[in-house]
Amino acid sequence: MASASRRSIVLASRSPRRLELARGAGWDVTVIGPEEAVEAAQPPQAGGESLAAYVQRLARAKAEAVVATGVEGTVVACDTLGEVEGAVLGKPADAADARRMLLALSGRRHRVLTGVCVWDRPHGRPREAVAESLLEMAPLSDDVLDWYLASGLWRGKAGACGFQDERLPLTLVAGSPSNVVGLPLELLRELLREVG
Repeated sequence: MASASRRSIVLASRSPRRLELARGAGWDVTVIGPEEAVEAAQPPQAGGESLAAYVQRLARAKAEAVVATGVEGTVVACDTLGEVEGAVLGKPADAADARRMLLALSGRRHRVLTGVCVWDRPHGRPREAVAESLLEMAPLSDDVLDWYLASGLWRGKAGACGFQDERLPLTLVAGSPSNVVGLPLELLRELLREVG
């Protein structure tokens, strides 16, 4: 039985990992994912837009798309990207792209940033913030790389890898582990407190 204080949110994402984290946090979740075209229509801005500004803009665009449907409630939208040595890593297009990303991460530290937008509708205003985590991947052996690519676990994941995928030699150096999965729970709780 749900408690009276159980928070209801509208998750503007079709990510099964985000949904799992939100439900695991005890929230009552309704999923209304924005169209994929929303993200595609938001390329990085010319002139050196920072990765933090970019993921924040993507999260806001996703929230706006869901709010435009007329939904009422607390809308939560996120966007997560990785970065290694200045190269931004989104979701891989195919296995060859995933291999390229994994080789770029192998033996290196990288950042994972998630932009978060929380918008209480119909009367509230959006609250926005960015979470950042630092990870290190040990050098990947050919066997582990081949196995991971064949497993398909890279699909739909920024940087072609999931922190929760136990066979990958990833270590969290700093920041939130839930951020790495795509829903920074600590930051989200702060923003939810702000909207009441």
